[in-house]
Amino acid sequence: MTIDRFSKFVRIALVLLFFAAVPAFMAQEAPAATDAVAIAAPAEVVATVARPDSFYYAIAISIGIGCISAGYAVGKIGAAVMGAAAEKPEVMGKAIAFVGLGEGIALFGFLVALFLYTKM
Repeated sequence: MTIDRFSKFVRIALVLLFFAAVPAFMAQEAPAATDAVAIAAPAEVVATVARPDSFYYAIAISIGIGCISAGYAVGKIGAAVMGAAAEKPEVMGKAIAFVGLGEGIALFGFLVALFLYTKM
């Protein structure tokens, strides 16, 4: 097996593992508060419900996948931009904007995490 085929196999395996593991994390429920704690606590504290652990996994996954995808995109686009600029230097200014589009992927991952955290 060549390195290219092996890396493609590893990427597919990681994606399948991700989609198999996420529902398991999301299925976990937050521990229920006991009645004794609810009776003794003020109303403001009772109204605030602790977030389950799977909620924080979702935030971490959204940022992680966004950053990994942005790194991959910037690596591929940046290499292509440098190759094009070596042959034709006047293309550099136009082509560098596409690197910024790759960086936008990380920004979208961060925004999704921020919206999850603030429950928007």
